[in-house]
Amino acid sequence: MIRNSQLNTKLPLRTALFICAICAAIIGWSSWREWQSRQSDLALAEVETRNLARSVTQYADDTFHLATTLIAGVVGRLEAEGTGPEVIARLRKVLDARRASLGNVRGLFVYDENGRWLATTEPIDMTGLNNSDRNYFAHHKNSVSSDVLIGTPVRSRSGGQWIITASRRISRFDGSFAGVALATIDVAHFYHFFSSLDLGPKGSLSLLTKDGIILSRYPDDGTYIGMDMSKSPLFANLAQRPLEADYNFKSPLDGEDRLSSYKISNAYPIVALATKSSDDVLANWKREAMGRLLVILGLLCLICGFGIYLVRQLLDSQRLANALANQEAAFRLLAEESSDMVLRIGFDERIQYISPSCVSILGVAPNALIGTNSVAGVHPEDRPQVIGTIANLKSSKISEAKISYRTRRGDNSVIWLETALRSTRGASGELNGVVAISRDITSQVDMNAQLTALAQTDPLTGLANRRHFDEIFAMEWARAARDRISLAIILLDVDRFKTYNDCYGHPAGDVALKGIARVLEQHARRPADLVARYGGEEFVLLLPNTDSAGARTLAEAIRQGVSDRNIPHVLNTPTGRVTASLGVASLTPKDAPQSHMDLLQWADEALYNAKKSGRNRVHKHTDIGLYDAHLATLSPDGRDDLRIP
Repeated sequence: MIRNSQLNTKLPLRTALFICAICAAIIGWSSWREWQSRQSDLALAEVETRNLARSVTQYADDTFHLATTLIAGVVGRLEAEGTGPEVIARLRKVLDARRASLGNVRGLFVYDENGRWLATTEPIDMTGLNNSDRNYFAHHKNSVSSDVLIGTPVRSRSGGQWIITASRRISRFDGSFAGVALATIDVAHFYHFFSSLDLGPKGSLSLLTKDGIILSRYPDDGTYIGMDMSKSPLFANLAQRPLEADYNFKSPLDGEDRLSSYKISNAYPIVALATKSSDDVLANWKREAMGRLLVILGLLCLICGFGIYLVRQLLDSQRLANALANQEAAFRLLAEESSDMVLRIGFDERIQYISPSCVSILGVAPNALIGTNSVAGVHPEDRPQVIGTIANLKSSKISEAKISYRTRRGDNSVIWLETALRSTRGASGELNGVVAISRDITSQVDMNAQLTALAQTDPLTGLANRRHFDEIFAMEWARAARDRISLAIILLDVDRFKTYNDCYGHPAGDVALKGIARVLEQHARRPADLVARYGGEEFVLLLPNTDSAGARTLAEAIRQGVSDRNIPHVLNTPTGRVTASLGVASLTPKDAPQSHMDLLQWADEALYNAKKSGRNRVHKHTDIGLYDAHLATLSPDGRDDLRIP
């Protein structure tokens, strides 16, 4: 490997690039940090909105639970005792006594089957009052369900304020409609609760029915109660949404971009929606980010100014350094204390000087090498490269280079050297030779070779791995197409291997796979044949210049070889030992599909048919192009079988 080095002339450019890289890194790091800070603020806001939505849902659940409990008591009394005058009189006394202990509930009401008021906790005259026109009354009159109905906001006829109703049907003993029991909750009650929570300057809290009707909202200028939001994106597909999630949107009410979370109650048909304005959430981040941005810009200006100054200094120093480069290079490279081997090679390519470190590297004393040809010990395959590099240095085509090559030690062993070479000039400026610094890189080369082998080998079986197989397969396919020769694939799959592992254990399974790998190696004897572990208990053989008949014959021999190993497998009936099924495919690429994966697919289909036909057998996929004349003799699906007794 040759590398021309022009370090001195490139140093100013590299320095400028390094300064630019530092600036880019600072910008990138700052941008990433600001993004992380922004995302952190958004994530914190999402946590807060989720907690607010849960709090509102819990508060609403508790309030409606109290209302439904009170209603249940009234309905239970009336359904058990009837709605006679005496019962109603006693009920009125009970409701009067309950007036001070209703908690979050505004009032309790009882209506007869015609909507007339029978009893209430409100201190009003009920004469002539009738609620039969209310939606909840019509609902219960027409439905036999005893479930509590959470209604939409209405104006109270007793107080005139906005209320939310919770109602339930009262039935007689025969199931007929006897009236309605009703509990009311002031919308303002939820409004006051919402206002006590920290929402930020532009935040909002809303309580809605699952149908999208606003029950209460904060803030509210009096226009939102009862508003229908059923066509908004949240409610358009609410049934498919989870019970609790984050939901970011642009509010149709005030046009604010909002970060929000909603929660659907498990107990009642209500939805809590907590939102924060994106501007509120990111206000602090924007303010702090602007300050940090100014600091970063100042730092970048300082670095750029320093970089410009440094590059100018390097350009000036480079002019001075070039005048001394030739004399300094010889002195630097020939330093005796260097652990690398330093040589001086004359124009006649003979060694004029070699440092004492040649003893440890080449196993030869310096005196034995002085005057010898510099390429005498170089490996014959690498010698043209070394000679050509020295020639280029002597002809001034290049001023320095680095090469790697093999050479012979004094004990005739071969090592790898990495050598840096540079042409030298005399006092008058003319070229007078080459200096070289060499170091032993044998261990590094060996390690790279070992790593390459490990990357291509299956660790269990020692066969080629799938990656190496894919590389060789593509190359052999191209060669077969170029030379117009056939190429065959054999896929092998161990029969019922999962049950073998389950019965005998995975260590025994590994031993079995190793044994089958040895069978494959014994039969794939040609240098070009490749055996690989394709995955799990599957193996593959790549057979260049092999036709279908030859591949099938080899596959049958392998199948028999696996069976002859007599590896016990009691669950593999009827043989009671480990067997294998094989699929064979062969073709000439010029007469076949354009992709080598088609050949592999054919072998896989043949293997599938072998497994499907009873295992422990070989199936072959008929070649295309090469065997057209033979197609008429095959089975209708175009495949040939070799059934194994």
